[in-house]
Amino acid sequence: MKQTVAVALSGGLDSAVAAAFLKKKNYRVIGLHFRTGYEFTPGQATPSRPLSRISSWAQTVSEQIGIPLEVIDCSEAFEREVVRYFADTYRSGQTPNPCMVCNQRIKFGLVLEKAKALCVSTLATGHYARIRQEANGHFSLLKGVDRAKDQSYFLALLTQQQLRQAMFPLGSYTKNQVQKMAKAWGLTSCLARESQELCFVRHQSYREFLSKSAGFPREPGPILNTRGETLGQHQGLHAYTVGQRKGISIPGPAPYYVIRLDKEQNRLVIGFKSELAATECMVTCINWIETEPPDKPISVQTRIRYRHREAESILTPVDRYTATVRFSKAQYAITPGQAAVFYQGERVLGGGWIAGHFHHPHPPDA
Repeated sequence: MKQTVAVALSGGLDSAVAAAFLKKKNYRVIGLHFRTGYEFTPGQATPSRPLSRISSWAQTVSEQIGIPLEVIDCSEAFEREVVRYFADTYRSGQTPNPCMVCNQRIKFGLVLEKAKALCVSTLATGHYARIRQEANGHFSLLKGVDRAKDQSYFLALLTQQQLRQAMFPLGSYTKNQVQKMAKAWGLTSCLARESQELCFVRHQSYREFLSKSAGFPREPGPILNTRGETLGQHQGLHAYTVGQRKGISIPGPAPYYVIRLDKEQNRLVIGFKSELAATECMVTCINWIETEPPDKPISVQTRIRYRHREAESILTPVDRYTATVRFSKAQYAITPGQAAVFYQGERVLGGGWIAGHFHHPHPPDA
């Protein structure tokens, strides 16, 4: 009997190729398209247009591949678990990573549960990552073969149970190979371009989204340098993130960067690039994928954002879910609210959230 696999059809080329690939590998494939409630740009949804472009694409692709399609309404959960988290994190003065939360709670949470209701035990996505079952029965999360497209970072919060029921068919292929498969099979994306933009932000910017959709009030406040001198005024801390250079609009002898968001006093602290450097940070709410938390310091490579090249570091456990990470070389723009993901070679040990405690290698005004 053929194994049945559900494939999350998200609108991109990768998910379409993953579905077609599995069908050609003789799996019984069911397409799952989950609605987030943000498929339309503002003002587009009307009673006469019940289907978004993505939903129509999912139907077309499913017919093209020759698989059934199930549509799941995840809008309430998506609003609660992802969009509200996104807004609340900005309200707290930190920078969110909604893709991490969506993979953990929506795709391999709610959508996986819906797949089980269809008597499907495995959910596949188009992520560039790999899963390997070890001799002890545990499942390891590995980097994708295409290092330029590797998305294991975004999957670091998945549990053993979730990995046991996950499949990433594209993890052993490069993006170029996937594009060639898509061309050979006549598959297309419904997205204007393959991007890392947030799927629910259809405004010109996330700042506009927060102002219009999440009801962020305009709260001006002072812009200070690291010596406490007032240099100007900001129009709301939610418009900034640590490490940001563009949009500060303060002249200086060198470009200014956002160093810190002082939520308590509504102050934006800016400085020069050298002042962004730090050698240590605290990571909380750590998910350890296949092992118990270490009971002593261990050597890891730590990635502090998706496009960051992981850096050599020593992880020292504080408790089961908390650790300090000390880097062998100073890292720039370690951002509270972002995820820190720990690797040993190609294997993901786990990941957690960066807290706002940093050790700088030199005084800020040095």
